[in-house]
Amino acid sequence: MKKILVIGGSRYFGKHLVILERDAGNEVTVLNRGSALPPRGVGHVIADREDEAGLRTALGERTFDVVFDQVCYTPGQAQTARRVFAGRTGRYVMTSTMEVHDPAPPTPEARAYAEGKRRAEAVLGAEPAFGHVAVRAAHVLGGGRAEFTGRLAHYVERIGAGIPVAVHETPYPTSFIHHHEIARFLHWAGQRDFTGPVNAASHGELDVLGLCGAVGEQVGREPLLRTVAAGSEASPFSFDRAYAMDNGRAAALGFRFGRLADWLPEAIGESAAEGAAALRA
Repeated sequence: MKKILVIGGSRYFGKHLVILERDAGNEVTVLNRGSALPPRGVGHVIADREDEAGLRTALGERTFDVVFDQVCYTPGQAQTARRVFAGRTGRYVMTSTMEVHDPAPPTPEARAYAEGKRRAEAVLGAEPAFGHVAVRAAHVLGGGRAEFTGRLAHYVERIGAGIPVAVHETPYPTSFIHHHEIARFLHWAGQRDFTGPVNAASHGELDVLGLCGAVGEQVGREPLLRTVAAGSEASPFSFDRAYAMDNGRAAALGFRFGRLADWLPEAIGESAAEGAAALRA
């Protein structure tokens, strides 16, 4: 049995991770600001991760075999974590993002998010106080209402209603991963001893035109498209530059990814069902 701490872990695949760790027989604790209770059988520490003194007090003398950090967005948060968890854990798994690979995200918000994650990775990986892994997750889909970003719902709703979807004239493919698969990947990464950045993506790339086609098949409508110029803002997952990830390192280390084509129809169906339920409510 290992002692596991999950920072965040209150929703979506973070919650899946907490349940996976609990069901594996580990002693699991969730750390958050008290916004949500953890699942049954899971410990709970309430603290603000940016309040270093308060965080130390809340943790007391606790130590952990693995810390999973689901909500590290800035180098300041990473610096605090590095100081607080030095000597408390042997392994620190940060959930990062594929956006760190992209030199020019399309909006100021996206640029700030990517830069924050890049710098947080650098802080945790520089002369590390513990074994550090940065899991660069592809776009996470599936789960219907649980998929809180609303990006897949954007396509389901617009195509189902016959509203044009804005796409680039020559879109590039991107990478995706199922919400249960990324939770399994994080759990797996916590059990291994490799360090450094690692990409997590299902096998198979898809561009926005392919995604629109897959949604159209599920909702029974031919997608209507509105083409925009390169450099212009478009719908989520429409990219005017190369934007797919290589999962080769993780595969070589032993993780067996699923195929996007195998789970995407179900994910679209979940989103469509949630939309239909909302209309009936």
